[in-house]
Amino acid sequence: MTEQSNASTATAPEVVFRVEHVQKDYHMGEVVVSALRDADLKVYAGEFMVILGPSGSGKSTLLNIIGGIDKPTGGRVLFRDEELTNYTEAQLTGYRRHHIGFVFQFYNLMPNLTARENVEMATEISDAPLDAAEALRLVELGDRQDHFPSQLSGGEQQRVAIARAVAKRPDILLCDEPTGALDVSTGKIVLQVLDEVNRTMGTTVVIITHNATISQMADRVARIMDGRVRHVEANEARTPVDALEW
Repeated sequence: MTEQSNASTATAPEVVFRVEHVQKDYHMGEVVVSALRDADLKVYAGEFMVILGPSGSGKSTLLNIIGGIDKPTGGRVLFRDEELTNYTEAQLTGYRRHHIGFVFQFYNLMPNLTARENVEMATEISDAPLDAAEALRLVELGDRQDHFPSQLSGGEQQRVAIARAVAKRPDILLCDEPTGALDVSTGKIVLQVLDEVNRTMGTTVVIITHNATISQMADRVARIMDGRVRHVEANEARTPVDALEW
């Protein structure tokens, strides 16, 4: 794996994640399937990173391990100076609660709760959360906060999911194919929200996707294939969301 960076050593940003020689094996009867093979990756504070690869390449497995949802078979993952791979389940729960926001392809909203109530579920477990109404205004849904998910479009539901994740004031926002279930125009609205969260709040954003076009809006792009991070490169400039076409 090679990596290019526009920053000099003297001004290099803080490394928030360090993935070192990570292996993840799944046992299916007598067959061992390796989802990750000797994967290495760094994620820097405040950056917008896209992890790009086809289905089955190991993207989601890598994101789940970084997010403390899953544990590797081998290797280690460090969050700042803490080794996540040594955490107990209780420590991982605290890590996810206080440091990580998740956005998935499918919105996972509670159908019997309003948009505001869905966001409030996250604020109730956070130490210093955003007000739920403020989080919804951030994603331009302030006038829809009393609507139920069934009364919202797919794009609006995804923006509620982003508001729910952002309301925790997480250090890192991990997004698994956040536009995968959306059409192009709606997907761009969601990407614009993620871009704004990164730029205005300084939140580190990591998106995994198979859509190569989305990589143009990133600071850096990690390309993963067959469970290995093959290449990491920095974009010379981030392409504005409204200029993306796919």
